[in-house]
Amino acid sequence: MDRCIDTIEWVAAFFVGVVAANIFVAVLLRNLFAVSLPDAFDFGRLLLGILIFWGIAATSYRGTHITVDLLWAAVSPRWQRLMDVFATLVLLFVVAVQTSMLLDKVIDTRATNVSTFDLNLPTWPFFAVAWAGDVSAVLLIAIRTYRLIFHPELLAQPPVVKPVE
Repeated sequence: MDRCIDTIEWVAAFFVGVVAANIFVAVLLRNLFAVSLPDAFDFGRLLLGILIFWGIAATSYRGTHITVDLLWAAVSPRWQRLMDVFATLVLLFVVAVQTSMLLDKVIDTRATNVSTFDLNLPTWPFFAVAWAGDVSAVLLIAIRTYRLIFHPELLAQPPVVKPVE
């Protein structure tokens, strides 16, 4: 299971690199050689969408997304765990609904033959890769929910290592 989780996180990291490379090459060519990459803007926004959905998958499992723990910090560990389970179940529901809606978008984009501006490449494969990231998010949130309920020790954060002085 941990190998699957690590693979999903590596895929998200890969898309960070792809988005950065696309922006770097487009800016470099435009500023140094007065040449523009065909569909650089379209690729940039489509790849950013992919990055967002794969990023949701990576951050949802680790619980490294933005949180507000004001109430959580004031209650006992039992209530903290109940709040964590409830919040994760809500997140699972929301992302599952989002995933089904994104599948509709993939199907609609393919059916209407939406394409990029310059090269007329179909955009639905980009939407499909983003949808796969959302499916991964649902999978990881489901795993997180299971582990929160039955094996909370598996989600414990590793201890912070302090530097030796």
